[in-house]
Formats: sequence, structure tokens, C-alpha cells
Amino acid sequence: MMYELEKLLTENTYPGRGIVLGRSKDDKKAVVAYFIMGRSANSRNRVFEKTEDGIRTRAFDESKMEDPSLIIYHPVRALNGTTIVTNGDQTDTIRDAMAEGHCYRHALHKRTFEPDGPNWTPRISGVVTPEGKYALSILKSMDGDPACCCRYFYEYDRPIPGTGHFIHTYKRDGDPIPSFEGEPERVGIEAESAGEFAELLWKSLNGDNKVSLYVSFIDLATGEADSVIINKNV
Repeated sequence: MMYELEKLLTENTYPGRGIVLGRSKDDKKAVVAYFIMGRSANSRNRVFEKTEDGIRTRAFDESKMEDPSLIIYHPVRALNGTTIVTNGDQTDTIRDAMAEGHCYRHALHKRTFEPDGPNWTPRISGVVTPEGKYALSILKSMDGDPACCCRYFYEYDRPIPGTGHFIHTYKRDGDPIPSFEGEPERVGIEAESAGEFAELLWKSLNGDNKVSLYVSFIDLATGEADSVIINKNV
């Protein structure tokens, strides 16, 4: 089933953190998008900042930072043409494992969901190869029971032009917040540039809860990336 990404976002006030991986309509670019949302003042006090190999989160106002654990990390890192995108410090776990010759699965078997009961926020991760193949993963509790970590891996060997897959931490808002369920949602990608895709995503995210967005269109022939960052805090 193909979903309309704009509709999925506008109808969900709190999907949490989300990853979209896919292929541009002209079949020439890998598409990567990552966004964060927040309900607390601590979560909302963040921005994305460009780094040499991707992006990092940092406090917008350092004086108001309450607890950096789980919210300050590198969401995106690149290694030898491979792009890694996650919702936590497992970005570094994957990068380090791949640098040692292992795969992303090997790395994620060392990790579990976030220790933030009663939500037990899932860890979502994505990897895009230089050829544009991509994989998504979610590590989550068993129906809110922290005694069991469920690890799911989804791999897409031949991405379809104009198509992507969307995975997010939460099914919807709540208390506790229910985790994402099922396979990554297949979505259409009509945008022809990172800027166009970023504009669509940003306007679709809930105005109160959205915090930051990163979008990159990576040329499969040259490896050059057209990337956009949008922060609510400016």
C-alpha cells in the first residue's frame, strides 16, 4: 500500500522522531530525511547543526538544557559513501561497527530501546549504501514490556523511483506514548530537490511539536549531496 506522506504527517500530531529513505522520481538520487519533535521544554530546546560527516543536535539555549542524555547525539554520519541516520547515539555504534568490517545488524544487536520508561522509546535506524540500496530498523519493547527487546530489520535492495519508506518512533501521541507498529510505511516521493521535499515535510509536521528537520538528496553517480536543515529555533 502506498501512503501519502503529507497526509500521514498532518493527521498525526506526534509521530515523534521519523526517518524517510527512498529514491528520487528520476532514479538518480538517494533520498534521506530525518525529523525530531518534542513535547517537553528540554526536547524542544534543540537545533540541528551541520558537521563534517553529517549533522548533530545541540541545545538552542545551553542555559535551559536539563538533561542531554537521549537528546544530544549525531543523527546523521557518513562513512565511505554510506549514510547512517538514527534517532540516537546508535549512529556511532553503527559507524564504529562498519569501520571494523561489520554490518549494521551486528551493531544493533548490541543496543536496545531507550531507557525512558514507561514510553521505552524505540531506536529507529537507517543505512543507505553508495549505490542507493537502503535498510531500516526498529528496536522496541514487547508491547511496552521492557523485559523483551524486539529487533526488526527491513532491507530494500532495489529502491523504486519516486518511492520511499517511512518509520517513526511513535504510533501517535499518548501517555504513555504507543510505539510504532508494523512495517515501514511505503510513501511516494514526488519532490525533485531536497529543498522541495523539506518544504513539504516541514509544513506537514505539527506546528507545536516539530523541532528540526534534515533532508538530503544524494547523487548516485557522483556522491554529492544536496542537503537542507530547518530549525524551529532560529
